[in-house]
Amino acid sequence: MDVFLFSGHSNAASVSAQVGKDFTELAAGIGRKGAGLGINGNWARRDHDGQVVSLGATFSLPLGPFSVYIGGKAYYLSPQDNNNGFAFAAGVGANWQIMPSLALYGEVYGSPRDFTSGNYAYQEADVGIKYEVIKPLAINFGHRFIKLKGKSQHPKNSIADGFYLGAGVSF
Repeated sequence: MDVFLFSGHSNAASVSAQVGKDFTELAAGIGRKGAGLGINGNWARRDHDGQVVSLGATFSLPLGPFSVYIGGKAYYLSPQDNNNGFAFAAGVGANWQIMPSLALYGEVYGSPRDFTSGNYAYQEADVGIKYEVIKPLAINFGHRFIKLKGKSQHPKNSIADGFYLGAGVSF
């Protein structure tokens, strides 16, 4: 999970990759760490089940060692066994900076039938722990799922559903 925020100063850019059993995800974002707006993009692919591409925006508020955010994402859905389509999802997330180099994070996004084309619904969640090895390098470990409820003979596609290991840089 990457949250990238921007404001009048202290801009940040970040790129990361996550690899799990049968799935891969790449992410990038730009913004300021702290309160404000952020922009992010993701690409996730699962062997033999399809891929998802997203572009999103978040608004974040710091609360001491915690930060919470709300966001929205636009998705292009390309499941292997169902129809290609689009989804518009809303979500929430949180980050707890336990120590300067260690944080817990989580987020949930969902799109109901009315905001999803080609499929009935879209859901994703991510929870994990991030450790900053040395600036700007961080590693993370977590659990992620990305699921589509399809309209065709295959009612469900899982783009991601399992544990992952990731790494990223932030400037």
